[in-house]
Amino acid sequence: MADAPQESVQQEPFPQEPYEPTHEGWGALKYIAGILVGGLILGGAFLLYDMQNRVKQLEAGNADTQKKMERRVSELEASVKASNEALTSRLGMTQEQLSRRTEELRRQQQAAETRLAREQEQKLGVVSGQIESVKGEVGGVKTDVGTVRSDLETTKSKLDHAIGDLGQQSGLIARTRDDLEYLKHKGDRNIYEFTLSKSKRATPVSTVSLQLKKVDAKKGKFTLNVIADDRTIEKKDRTLFEPMQFYTGRDRLLYEVVVLTVGKDKVTGYMSTPKGAPLPPTAQAPAQ
Repeated sequence: MADAPQESVQQEPFPQEPYEPTHEGWGALKYIAGILVGGLILGGAFLLYDMQNRVKQLEAGNADTQKKMERRVSELEASVKASNEALTSRLGMTQEQLSRRTEELRRQQQAAETRLAREQEQKLGVVSGQIESVKGEVGGVKTDVGTVRSDLETTKSKLDHAIGDLGQQSGLIARTRDDLEYLKHKGDRNIYEFTLSKSKRATPVSTVSLQLKKVDAKKGKFTLNVIADDRTIEKKDRTLFEPMQFYTGRDRLLYEVVVLTVGKDKVTGYMSTPKGAPLPPTAQAPAQ
């Protein structure tokens, strides 16, 4: 036979009563709060008292400082007043001295201006004399230039336009030293002066060589050889101022030889070459 079911028994929880503080707890809290409030009141009162004391001290210090400043200002005013009086007295003396110094400087300036004016007049007189002297010298130079120009014109008129021994126009031929100088400075040809003595050896002149073979001083004749381009050209029985012409060089340039004087076993003259002719590396340079 089965057992009969047992009924479950549910237990009810114990009832909880609300907590209420006791009179003893409230009393402690009130006591602590009273202590805190009292401390704050005392602290505030102390701070207020301290601030009042500090304010009084500051006010006292300011009053003392004010008195010191007023005393210092009074002292400065007295010192400035004394200084002004001393300065006024000193300025009176300086003003008198300044007036005397100004008058002295004015006199010195007038004296210096007078002296400078006198020196300037003297220098102007000297310069004027020098200018007149220079004018005279310039006039003399102009006269000399005119004379030289006249001499050049005369020399130019004396130069001859000759035909050389090759039938070519040789241009102007010099007959004197002045004529030769004119040809040098004319500058259209190179001029090489030479002096030849009778010899078996040739003398280099420009890019060729000349050899005097024979001289007849009485008749004014001579014979010479021209050595050019590895060949010898004989100029036989030539006379003074006769243009002796020959061609030389790769471009076949026309050279001229003119004898100006004939002496015993010696002749002098010049050789003229075109302006573009080669310059001799070792022979004598053209006359300038």
